[in-house]
Amino acid sequence: MKIRILFAFCMASSLLWGEAKATTYELPGNGDSVITQYPDNVPLTKADQDETLLDVALRFSLGQMEIVRLNKKLDRWQIKKGEIVRLPNRRVLPDTPHNGITLNLSEYRMYYYPPAKRGETPVVMSFAHGIGRQDWKTPLGKTTVVKKVKDPVWHPPESIRREHAANGDPLPEIVPPGPHNPLGAYALYLNLPGEYRIHGTDIDKIYGIGMQITHGCVRMYPQDIEALYNSVPLGTPVYIVKQPIKVGWLDNTLYIEAHPDLEGEEMGQEQRYAVALGLIQKATGEEMPDFDQKALNEALTRLDGDPVAIYERLPPLEQAPQEVMNQASPAGYHRGS
Repeated sequence: MKIRILFAFCMASSLLWGEAKATTYELPGNGDSVITQYPDNVPLTKADQDETLLDVALRFSLGQMEIVRLNKKLDRWQIKKGEIVRLPNRRVLPDTPHNGITLNLSEYRMYYYPPAKRGETPVVMSFAHGIGRQDWKTPLGKTTVVKKVKDPVWHPPESIRREHAANGDPLPEIVPPGPHNPLGAYALYLNLPGEYRIHGTDIDKIYGIGMQITHGCVRMYPQDIEALYNSVPLGTPVYIVKQPIKVGWLDNTLYIEAHPDLEGEEMGQEQRYAVALGLIQKATGEEMPDFDQKALNEALTRLDGDPVAIYERLPPLEQAPQEVMNQASPAGYHRGS
């Protein structure tokens, strides 16, 4: 297999702000739910100078935990010049409608399905994002975008002001727009009690994307939230789900993608296996599907978010040409008689 090396140039953090951007995938036209960025399936990047995994994540619009899980043998704080860093490639789409925005908290990942114009191939845009901490969970369920604000002003709730004061970091009653505003330059307000938003970030928390770090809101890279803000109309549906295990088809092969538990949650291995088996049975329509047990066990043990092939089905038989059917018919037999 040919290996694709994505030579990426290392820049100072101040110059990297404009580098993060969504990855756009074409949606499979046959109803498959696994999307692929690099056809050779071996995406790598090479460090041109010493940096961190967080710098690499920012360049490729990836979350911190996402890239750390794929590179468990590397030191996230010290990537030497010339070291090879693995990047994600395939993704199994969450089990939600393919319209509007889906936030899968388990993978710190957003999927936006922009309306396709006539004659255009439908696509999905994927963004990394941060989510609520264990004690400030991001709510689940379906909602909508009800307001869009550029350069939002933040009015910290009293509970958050007390928390900051206790940590020796008091907050003012009003935080104006600017580089230290935690909402960043753009915010999408959700139709949920408590003013939950999808918003940008300040310069102090740029490396917290892809972690449980917020007070319940969804935080994005500056360039990513700008792109989303300019694409999403009011009323767009938003599905907030928690799917640590996903399965999906690609060219008659079933893949499974597994992620670790969020902080404060614990799914035992037996429960994880039971969830995976239920999803496999649903996808194959078989009560006892003959899947690759070893591959499944490895995926549920590694929990690195990399889709693994576990089952292959026979492709549908093509309908025989009409002349072949006629030749096969007994003498004197006429179709339709």
